[in-house]
Amino acid sequence: MHRLALLAALVAILPLPLAVRSAPQEIRATPVALDPGDPALRSVGALRYLGGWVLKGTDRRFGGVSSMTIQDGHFVMLSDGGVVTRLLFSGAGPQADYAMRELPDGPGDGSAKVDRDSESSTYDPATGHVWAGFETTNQIWRYTKGFATADGYVAPKLMADWPDNLGAEAMVRLTDGRFLVFAETKTCKDGSHFALLFPGDPVEHPDAASFCYKGPPGGFAPTDAAQLPDGRVLVLHRRFSPTAGFSAALTVIDPKAIVPGGAPVVGKLLAKIAPPLTVDNMEALAIEPTPAGPVVWIASDDNYFFLERTLLMRFALPKDF
Repeated sequence: MHRLALLAALVAILPLPLAVRSAPQEIRATPVALDPGDPALRSVGALRYLGGWVLKGTDRRFGGVSSMTIQDGHFVMLSDGGVVTRLLFSGAGPQADYAMRELPDGPGDGSAKVDRDSESSTYDPATGHVWAGFETTNQIWRYTKGFATADGYVAPKLMADWPDNLGAEAMVRLTDGRFLVFAETKTCKDGSHFALLFPGDPVEHPDAASFCYKGPPGGFAPTDAAQLPDGRVLVLHRRFSPTAGFSAALTVIDPKAIVPGGAPVVGKLLAKIAPPLTVDNMEALAIEPTPAGPVVWIASDDNYFFLERTLLMRFALPKDF
């Protein structure tokens, strides 16, 4: 995950008790336009904007959102400090059904943020299991329903040399039981992104096949992925420039095109979101099936840094994409 060097050095060494392990209170949502200079703008690329909010929690553990899933109608957001936020959300904002907790187990003892630097998660609705990908240790941990307990983990061989702070940034469990994991910066020889295809649950089937994924040009790195009802996969990307700030991009790929050791899988670009549009450090992606078609939700990681925000935005996909 992107870090300003000084910020990373300071945040990574802070023990979680300094984040104030207080009782959850509330999350406030402030609506935002897609384009602050043109509030009537409702589209970007192939996406139609359905609304967005800046979220602020009175519990200081809230933030750092690096991945999210939709479980039983709730958003389940996982932070890069190992904090789980379960949130019921509607067009009117967060509802009363809101809870926060730390992961019950994971790499290290959890006393420092770097121990539980989770950057990706995925969910099996049949069993309730959730898998989380951790940087630094380059491990994948499996948790039982509701994050009640961890019941297995693995350090895949093909992830062993991934950079400490740039590891398993995106992960998705496909409906056929296979798993896709995307590296943030480890690249193939042609500069495309290194990715893994697991034949099943990585904890039970740790031997993956590698393939290459080619996203949007211009320095975009994958940050999350989610499967659409038709079987294709959306991939969220983030780019940071000291002069231009953050940008985001969404692509779609077909898992049927993955050939381990073959030609790179090329993402079809759906949209780029860049200033002056509303955007931040976009790292989390979830798909909500609706009668009108899939709704795409994306959220940002504020890095617990006052210059960044926790954004939650939703978009409709075109019927013919």
